[in-house]
Amino acid sequence: MKIVSGSKARRYDLDWVRVITMFLLLLFHSGRLFNFTPWHLKNAETAGGIETYIHFFDYWGMPMFFLVAGAAAWFSLGVRKPGQFVRERFLRIFVPLIFGILIIVPPQVYLERIYEGDFSGSFFQFYPQFFTHGTYSYEGTGNLSWGHLWFLTYLFLFCLITLPLLLWLRREAGKRFLDGLASFTGKGGNIFLYILPLCLWIVTLGPLSSGENDLIHDYAHDLYYLSFFIYGYLLCSREGFWQAIDRYKTLALILAVPFSLAEMTLDGLGYKSGGPYSLVMILFSCAWCFIAWCWIIAFLGYARKFLSFTNEFLSYANEAVLPFYILHQTVIIIMGYFVIQWQMNVYLKYLIVVVASLSGIMVLYELIKRTVVTRFIFGMRLKKK
Repeated sequence: MKIVSGSKARRYDLDWVRVITMFLLLLFHSGRLFNFTPWHLKNAETAGGIETYIHFFDYWGMPMFFLVAGAAAWFSLGVRKPGQFVRERFLRIFVPLIFGILIIVPPQVYLERIYEGDFSGSFFQFYPQFFTHGTYSYEGTGNLSWGHLWFLTYLFLFCLITLPLLLWLRREAGKRFLDGLASFTGKGGNIFLYILPLCLWIVTLGPLSSGENDLIHDYAHDLYYLSFFIYGYLLCSREGFWQAIDRYKTLALILAVPFSLAEMTLDGLGYKSGGPYSLVMILFSCAWCFIAWCWIIAFLGYARKFLSFTNEFLSYANEAVLPFYILHQTVIIIMGYFVIQWQMNVYLKYLIVVVASLSGIMVLYELIKRTVVTRFIFGMRLKKK
């Protein structure tokens, strides 16, 4: 069974997946201003077309980020000792997380409080209150928040708690396990069985979880996202996993489209109702996991087929992904705060928010990448002299 090298084989297709998913996340969070469900700020008029896109990205977007992060962990441990791996993750994830909580997230909460009429005054008058009103939630019970940086929190903890497992998988017993798992995955349609753990977490723990992305009470999504992180690590360990993805990418796409349309339609018509462990809710939960995994197989498979190359744009964008992620939601909310007050077509507002946010983020990135201090606090690698 061919082992994917941790140091010799740069997976440009995964770089493309990360960059493309990041841009789609910009469209997603810009759309949250205009879709049907509550968010930090909300335009008076909502749009069904934007809601459809939000629903589509919600299936697979964040799971894809965790999967690609797991893949990155495989390659990183191929060229680093465990201590070096932890140090790198501390510098590239934990440092920007703390900086982001202190500096990047507070403007989001400030503008939400202004929008809701719960605060009046300048941002500098509000800033001390960011730390003195308990734990933030969409229900407005507090201000302190990690906002969209919950992803960095989860990712850093996943890297630490799974490290013994990740290291074991590189030892002889672990290698034999990976050989057997890759062989099993390549048979029949066994790659679709990877939805079973996902269904288990969402069906059994979903009703017991509260506060999605708050870590402590988010039992179902903790394990759900952790599974994708481990899947990413496994996929890059053996070529056999990718052969299975290549073989079933078209079937996965064919299944993903109608199942997505059916789930969205039934949800929109109000069929997603009943007790937490009712048959209807179990079927919806399993359908969600199945759709997410099918989209991921399809995207990974077609990216490997068509995007296994690099160019100057990819080199530039790949380095920009982490600062882009850290900045994007705050910039969107700042832009959106003003745009939602204008009188114009909702789709035109959405386009303005997307273009203005993208432009603002890239201007900030150009400034960030030029100094050692800003590169450090945004988790970028320091340039060698």
